[in-house]
Amino acid sequence: MNKSSNSVTYRIALAVTLGGFLFGFDASVISGVIGYVTPQFNLELWQQGMVVGSPTLAAMFAVLFIPPLSDVVGRRKMLLFAAVLYAVSAFFSAIAPGFWILVFARMIGGIAFGAALVLAPIYIGEIAPSEMRGKLVSIQQLNIVIGFSASYFSNYYLLQMIQDSSSFLNEFNGWRWMLGVEIVPAVLYLILLFWVPRSPRWLIMKGRVDEAKVILAKIFSPDRVNDEFNRIQENFQEGQKSERAPLRILFSKELRLIVLLGVVLAVVQQITGINSILFYAPAIFEQSGVGKNAAFMQAILVGLVQVVFTVVTMMLIDRVGRKPLMQVGLAGIALSMAIVSFGFYNATYQFNEVHANEIGLSDYASQLAPVYGTTYTSDLIFKNELKDALGTEVFMQYESQIMERAADMNAILILAGILMFMAAFSLSVGPVMWVLFSEIFPTKVKGIALAVFGFINSGTSYLVQQIFPWEINTLGNTTTYLLFGVSAVIGFIILARYLPETKNKNLEELEKELVKA
Repeated sequence: MNKSSNSVTYRIALAVTLGGFLFGFDASVISGVIGYVTPQFNLELWQQGMVVGSPTLAAMFAVLFIPPLSDVVGRRKMLLFAAVLYAVSAFFSAIAPGFWILVFARMIGGIAFGAALVLAPIYIGEIAPSEMRGKLVSIQQLNIVIGFSASYFSNYYLLQMIQDSSSFLNEFNGWRWMLGVEIVPAVLYLILLFWVPRSPRWLIMKGRVDEAKVILAKIFSPDRVNDEFNRIQENFQEGQKSERAPLRILFSKELRLIVLLGVVLAVVQQITGINSILFYAPAIFEQSGVGKNAAFMQAILVGLVQVVFTVVTMMLIDRVGRKPLMQVGLAGIALSMAIVSFGFYNATYQFNEVHANEIGLSDYASQLAPVYGTTYTSDLIFKNELKDALGTEVFMQYESQIMERAADMNAILILAGILMFMAAFSLSVGPVMWVLFSEIFPTKVKGIALAVFGFINSGTSYLVQQIFPWEINTLGNTTTYLLFGVSAVIGFIILARYLPETKNKNLEELEKELVKA
């Protein structure tokens, strides 16, 4: 492969995966917004979960029809559709007058989530040479984590403006700017996609072989173009011989191993708690008593660690392989969640009259009298006592300031555990799942497979996000993070037994290896 074609392939991958940046930005920007819209819209716990998780709910259903639809109209057209939806979602989220409009606007963005997340790996897997495929698909995850980091920086900057009395931003309109700035990268994404070529494999599937050869000539060196074309065409013709429907083929006996791997990868990536930590990052750090400003700053560290270790993964994935990264990463996730759980387990909480006066709760002295001076070893009992004394609405309004003063725990240990979790996730199931999804499914069922397993992945993500506020308020921090760690252990055991290595193999070779007669 010559340098010119190499450069073209990288530029194409960067443009296509900008949708990943928008996913990361949109998904994590809500971590700074939720603290402001909760008292402003008087949200209950289920409504908080809905505001955070509504894009994932929409994505869960979008992935059922978007990949098969892309088989009909093409990958690029569906990605253009996603770019438009991102811009529309950002605009209406920023001007939402209430809970339901905000949820609806974010669900529009969720459809874009579904399109960008599953189509970019499919597209890149179809244009990338086998020796570059892992790295190129991983660009998607890199852009996602850069999007996360960008939103944390944006939120922190806007938070400083909100707290500046001379600024035009305040607690009532600042969160709208947090959501609205996404319009800029969404428009850029739309423009870049007009430059991206169609998938050569999709063109061959549609009988447009001359166009496919032109695109292959841009991606591969001249001596490889005919070989790649013949391999794709032969594989497609073999798939055409089958009279069975793609869904029936997917769940046939010969694809049993692939289905098992798809289910485990889709579930494990989300059930370890990644999106709960990303979407609620400032709130999690506030629970450790560091205060709002420090919580937003520590969320920036989470994003930076993601970026660094995603780059490390891109450098390693085509050298050491997919399976070793998965094993090391899942072991690290289990250990890091145990550390976070231990940090909260050793915490104590004590709130006194001085604290109450500092934050303006002196009018509630009589109601708070039973709480003053009492040392609590359970965050659940402590917060429930305060809710009974202040009322849920007042407690939620002052929760950050209360926890900052009352919590006595090793916040550095909790921060270290969460940063370790982000490093381990970014080294394994974060990018590697999408690489494997672009590799293990045969071409004839790839569209329906990505729909099914994208649905499982998004469904798991939505459930984890939706119940996270309930878990924290019912099970407590200690148990919640321990459950995330146990999930990683289960995933480690199953994948260590059944996951094969896929590096440096073209898609046609992998199909012959994984499909059991």
